[in-house]
Amino acid sequence: MSAETFLKAAAASIVGHPKKATSLESTSATTTYHRVTVDGVGVFYREAGPKDAPTIVLLHGFPSSSREFDTLIPLLATRYHLVAPDFPGFGQSDAPPPSSYAYTFDNLAKTTNTLLDQLKIKKYTLFLHDYGGPVGFRIALAHPERLQALIIKNANAYQEGLGAKWAGIARYWDDPKAHREVFDAFVSFAATEQRHTLGTSHPERYNPDTWTDEYAHLSRPGQREIQADLLYDYRTNVASYPAWQASLRERAPPVLVVWGRNDPSFIVPGAEAFKRDLPDCEIHLLDAGHFALDEKNDDIASLVLAFLAKYSV
Repeated sequence: MSAETFLKAAAASIVGHPKKATSLESTSATTTYHRVTVDGVGVFYREAGPKDAPTIVLLHGFPSSSREFDTLIPLLATRYHLVAPDFPGFGQSDAPPPSSYAYTFDNLAKTTNTLLDQLKIKKYTLFLHDYGGPVGFRIALAHPERLQALIIKNANAYQEGLGAKWAGIARYWDDPKAHREVFDAFVSFAATEQRHTLGTSHPERYNPDTWTDEYAHLSRPGQREIQADLLYDYRTNVASYPAWQASLRERAPPVLVVWGRNDPSFIVPGAEAFKRDLPDCEIHLLDAGHFALDEKNDDIASLVLAFLAKYSV
């Protein structure tokens, strides 16, 4: 057999055999990147999918940005319209000094809600992670008529979901000046890496560029003041838990909980607690950490698509 004949036969053999496992349809062809001015602040957002499809608003965690959804967006954009903003102070959005922008979760929610108004998005599913939780729960509480469903990924709303480190953070809330070491640890390089890698049994799946980029962002001028204000204001989220829980009981929206069970910050009882107020909610505990998309992106995409299809969203 000549070399040319051999190569043709080999190619035909490869083409003729189907893949052993089918993968989700994925395309990044529709993803676009935008900046708009919201109440004087430049807000960046990613957008993908057909604009006439149901909208999913993806709200990111600390200290990340909408970039954390880069691998998830293409898997959902074949069926949904995706909007993923960067909060002020994060990612590609403006980071005005605290003297000109109040870094509170009330204000982050106000800015995000105004962005959705400007984009004329009046119905949506909210996808919440970490800091995106208190922002999204505030938006849902203010506009329950707009909410079609909630997807909750390590976004806490229950006291029992707070891991051991929150005892130290509570001391910081009581007296920030006396416990500056708590904040220093919170924004340290070690903590930034461990938010991704702590608890994983597959460290080789984690891209170190993720936390080195996040730490570089935290190291920018003005970031310590911004993040100190937000960490101090986080106490208002814990105080708001009863109101968020009451709203969930009253409105009973469809809720999917996908939770990295190895997360030391927001621990498993916080995921399971949603059943108390929403007996029909769907809960999946995944073998992953705080940033579960790092390791379980495809699994989460499949769960989201199946869940939303069940509710015709």
